[in-house]
Amino acid sequence: MGEAKRRKQLGLMPTVHPFDAQLAADGTLTFTQAPDDAALRGKIEQALRLALPYGAAWDSQFRTQLVLHGRVDGTLTTAEDVAALPVAPHRHVAGELTTGGQPHEGDIRVDGGHVRLRGVQHSFDGQRWETFPANADPGLALRRLLNHPAARLTGETVASLTVEQYREGRTDIDPEPPADLLEAIEELAREYHGETDAEWLDIHRELAPDAGDGSPVAKRVVFDLTQPAPLQTPFSRAFAVLGNIEIVPQEGSAAYTLDGEEWVSYADGETFEGGLPAELADIFDLETVPVTVYADGRVEWDENEIPEEHAERLRTELRDTTGAGTPDDWAKWTRQMLENVYAEELVIPDGAELPVPTAVRLDIPLDALTDPDPLAQTFMESEVTFDGQSWRDLYDEELPEELSAVAHPGGLN
Repeated sequence: MGEAKRRKQLGLMPTVHPFDAQLAADGTLTFTQAPDDAALRGKIEQALRLALPYGAAWDSQFRTQLVLHGRVDGTLTTAEDVAALPVAPHRHVAGELTTGGQPHEGDIRVDGGHVRLRGVQHSFDGQRWETFPANADPGLALRRLLNHPAARLTGETVASLTVEQYREGRTDIDPEPPADLLEAIEELAREYHGETDAEWLDIHRELAPDAGDGSPVAKRVVFDLTQPAPLQTPFSRAFAVLGNIEIVPQEGSAAYTLDGEEWVSYADGETFEGGLPAELADIFDLETVPVTVYADGRVEWDENEIPEEHAERLRTELRDTTGAGTPDDWAKWTRQMLENVYAEELVIPDGAELPVPTAVRLDIPLDALTDPDPLAQTFMESEVTFDGQSWRDLYDEELPEELSAVAHPGGLN
């Protein structure tokens, strides 16, 4: 006992901090029991934010469970069919944060410790709580899911991150993800490439059995950040779910280097110097021109950058896509655009309106002008203005001040 007491006084013994919390569908966290220390509560919030889906991801998970347990009548064909299924807006979470000690399988690692979930319940009214039972017949549950055509629907990709991880531990990510996702993306890269030297080499040999005995000094993958699919299936390529976003390794993007200079694609063994393979580099190095679309229907650009023969098609397609010139359609499109860009920062109460931009700047790939595919599949929104004077970079780390009134009030952000 004396040795145990001494170790505890020195901070060498694990310390357990129980917690109990209510979790809203949008991710807002309210503790009913938690450590007094704000730093410890922050560790719990961080773990729950990454481990428990919220927003669209919670909707997808809950509705999938309804299907798996045979609680859905009829056939779900479209995203609208799935969206009609009610989702429990309340969750009750119980567990503990342990500082020190070794985590067990399934625990959520945080700086200086780990979080273990003891139970998660859901409720429609905040009074009557339940959990989905374990499926006694997984085969039957899967057949139920795959009987619905909507199970084949996928989520939209909202961003792509190139992640380079070096064997000595350094991780480079381009572009840099939001601060609250940075550590999680780095952790996923370590898990994807191998957390130990032995795993690092084993995964390499499995993917490139003819590459020889050398161990890569670095590996690379492109992670697509996608919105959750309406229903989750075992055929999803998602590597992980972080809160309300899925992480999907981009097909064909994985590569390695033995010397830090020449990279080799795991997909086909092709080699390339330095940056990305040509087919992937094209994605990030397109020649684009800026185009400004106004709420009143005007579409403007530098006349020297876009040939006149493409002008009519460009204006027509951009007006049709954005709803410019039709106030209701423009408001709907800009709202969806802002929700996609600021999914992590915004929580919008039911019935609340977002401020409507007076104009949006788009980057249009020049190649798309001669491509028969719709322009909406290729352009990217870059800036927005709400007053026609001050422009806000959509991919700046700062939330535009005009949206501050609907910024997430706390909880899991």
